[in-house]
Amino acid sequence: MRRLLAILIPGLLLLTACGGEPAAPEPTSQSAGETAKLDSLKLTENGDKKAPTVEFTKPLDVTEPTVKVVTEGSGDRVKANQVAEVSVLALNGKDGATLDDSFPKDPQPVELNDELKTQSPIIYNAFVGAKIGSHLALAAPGQAAAQGGQAQPSQLLIIKVLSAKDAPKVLDKPEGDSVTPPAGLPKVTEKDGVPELDVKGVAAPKELIAQDLIKGKGPEVKATDTLTVNYVGVALASGKKFDSSFDRKQKATFPLNNVIKGWTQGLTGKTVGSRVLLVIPKALAYGDAGQGEAKGDLVFVVDILGAK
Repeated sequence: MRRLLAILIPGLLLLTACGGEPAAPEPTSQSAGETAKLDSLKLTENGDKKAPTVEFTKPLDVTEPTVKVVTEGSGDRVKANQVAEVSVLALNGKDGATLDDSFPKDPQPVELNDELKTQSPIIYNAFVGAKIGSHLALAAPGQAAAQGGQAQPSQLLIIKVLSAKDAPKVLDKPEGDSVTPPAGLPKVTEKDGVPELDVKGVAAPKELIAQDLIKGKGPEVKATDTLTVNYVGVALASGKKFDSSFDRKQKATFPLNNVIKGWTQGLTGKTVGSRVLLVIPKALAYGDAGQGEAKGDLVFVVDILGAK
């Protein structure tokens, strides 16, 4: 959902955030915007994994983000702080042409957290209280022509709410079974819950090492997941610490496919709750140039506290 919104409706989150503080969600989904312009909208179901047939008066032209429940499902209502699984059909508001269709693909998650509530209250309040099986219509205004470009027509998203579940728990510290690492690796001790690294005498790695120190019992991490972690990193050659979320007293959250290769490769397949020792060759880190004090081969201890 977020990927489609970012690709198909540039600036939508900004536009929907301009209305000030979001209203407290009601027990039922809240419509917003120029909803009368969606009165002509009719949907015909075509079965599982297929987008509905959509009819509406063309061209559809709205001046503000508009959302409305088109058909109400028969399932439970979606709650705040849950993750809704959705399928999305994106249409050109001018002529109804299909821009994107995720119905044949795996459902996309929408996390109904405080971040979404603040950034996009219209979307948040439409989902919270909607029944499972409902179809929501989201219309976004067209975009004026940028210099050297063309104007973009309004766009219409048809969103089917397939399911909802509670958001994955984020741990405060690793939870699992202790693992004794083999000899020759950096030594890891703990002081007041914070891992400390000793890399003296450790040979430069010939390949990536990803060693569990605590084996968590949570779900396996996928390369496409967004992780919440605590970590500390040192340069192998100097033993100098160059980064630590523990020092900042703030967990880090990031897409695993948007970090150095040593993290992506080393943490994929690990489990939530684990503490992992990563010994990363410079080729899988920041290369010969390095990044600040993170130069050469790097060593990290990473506590995997959550994945989504």
